[in-house]
Amino acid sequence: MTHERATSQSEGRKAKTKAYASIAAVVLLALGAWWFEPNWLYGWLKVLHVVAVISWMVGLFYLPRLFVYHADAASDGEPSATFVVMEQRLIKVIMNPAMMVSWAAGLWLAWTGFGFSGAWLWIKIATVIGLTVFHVFLSRAARKFAAGENTMTARKWRMANEIPTVLMIIAVIMVIIKPFA
Repeated sequence: MTHERATSQSEGRKAKTKAYASIAAVVLLALGAWWFEPNWLYGWLKVLHVVAVISWMVGLFYLPRLFVYHADAASDGEPSATFVVMEQRLIKVIMNPAMMVSWAAGLWLAWTGFGFSGAWLWIKIATVIGLTVFHVFLSRAARKFAAGENTMTARKWRMANEIPTVLMIIAVIMVIIKPFA
């Protein structure tokens, strides 16, 4: 049985190209700004970091939700094929680039703004490591779904969906409240 793709491959390539071109432009601008070290650089990298984190978190929240519905779909049906396309594009076009920009900008901010000092910062970094581990787990799960080898139920995916929420709350508390400053 052959499946029609939910969207064409050329549309996917166009979206991917636009995403990578945007990321490249931002990275080039950031490198240029870093080279010249203007006063406004720290603030704009903070903006970049926050936007990247929001984009990454959206993916970390949405992908497990897709898995909930995908787990209930027949593995050889059209809905399953559509979920595979959606999951792969979410990971490759949004989540992976957003995670990389979050890490790069975040580490730069941690070094420049705080010199990697403060227990609150290390707890925040630990939560980001946890989010990264969860991201890798989701990426591997997407590959299993694509191969028709998912082993988790929709209920388990609903429960897994709470992991990034808890880690995000801890990270936000550390950044805003700085309880161990």
